[in-house]
Amino acid sequence: MTQTKTAMTIADIMSREPECVAPDTSLMEIRHLLDQRGFHHLLVVEDGSLVGVISDRDVLRTLSPFLDTRSETPRDVRTLAEQASDLMRDDPVTATPGMTVREAATLLLDHAISSLPVVDDGTLVGIVTTKDMLDYYRGRDA
Repeated sequence: MTQTKTAMTIADIMSREPECVAPDTSLMEIRHLLDQRGFHHLLVVEDGSLVGVISDRDVLRTLSPFLDTRSETPRDVRTLAEQASDLMRDDPVTATPGMTVREAATLLLDHAISSLPVVDDGTLVGIVTTKDMLDYYRGRDA
């Protein structure tokens, strides 16, 4: 008897409760969320729809290196008032729950990104990251 091997899908490895923020969430709050919760990506949602993605690298690019130092200026502090909509990557590349892990990995590589929001019929249902992919592939070789 031959067994057919089914390809793992994104639904099998995605995080089902991604951290989301509104477009008007301040950079100060975004910074706090990333620091406190250990996430590397936040999804920006408006009226129930995905409108953007923010990575920890986007935040680092926006923050002044002088924040919380003796060289800090009022201008440096003002950057903390910027909103998610100012730094998010809009029109994000997305995956679907039924997409294979290989297809999603190809999307990540082709677009040089490190996360894919997972959308099912227009509804945000999760997120998959390069870490999820590496965990999956490591587990296959065990």
